Amino acid sequence: MGLLGEGITEVIAVTKDNAAPIGIIVRSGQAPKMILFKGSKTAENVEKYGWVTANFVSDSYLYPLYAFSDVAKSDLRKVFVGEMVMQLLRDADAWMAFTAQIVNETKDAYFVELEPVGSEYCRDEMRPVNRGFNSVIDATVHATRYVMNHDPELRELIEYHLGIVRKCGGPRDIEAAALIKEVCGF
Repeated sequence: MGLLGEGITEVIAVTKDNAAPIGIIVRSGQAPKMILFKGSKTAENVEKYGWVTANFVSDSYLYPLYAFSDVAKSDLRKVFVGEMVMQLLRDADAWMAFTAQIVNETKDAYFVELEPVGSEYCRDEMRPVNRGFNSVIDATVHATRYVMNHDPELRELIEYHLGIVRKCGGPRDIEAAALIKEVCGF
């Protein structure tokens, strides 16, 4: 699958004039999938336009930034994939473009099947594994749920991951942790 490995790969998904962290699910022998919550701009755009780009980034700050605020148009660039005009992040290390089709839905979510239609590596250097970066992603996932219901268990998980960021993260991971704390109100 190229840039995607089996399991759930966290990316910044870009749809028309929108960016948000999303997990792309890859299981052996199956097409890649996403689960999108109804009411989100990402879900609306996938339903309306039928495409998404998965942006692989090494800047951890972008995950909470795009989880909790709108993308600036200056952060996006157009790309032509086949007959389609799509958008992606200017600062992506790599990207994959997909056509996206809603194949099932519940009261709250769409189940989206993805078909790869293009990709590009934009940077030659490899990003080493950094536990701080990974904990920013986990804290961001928990924070998106915490801001809706202030569940004390989610707060504990967020604080646990922010502790790892303090110990293991670099400067940009520390900035991302501060943004998460600000958004969560602690």
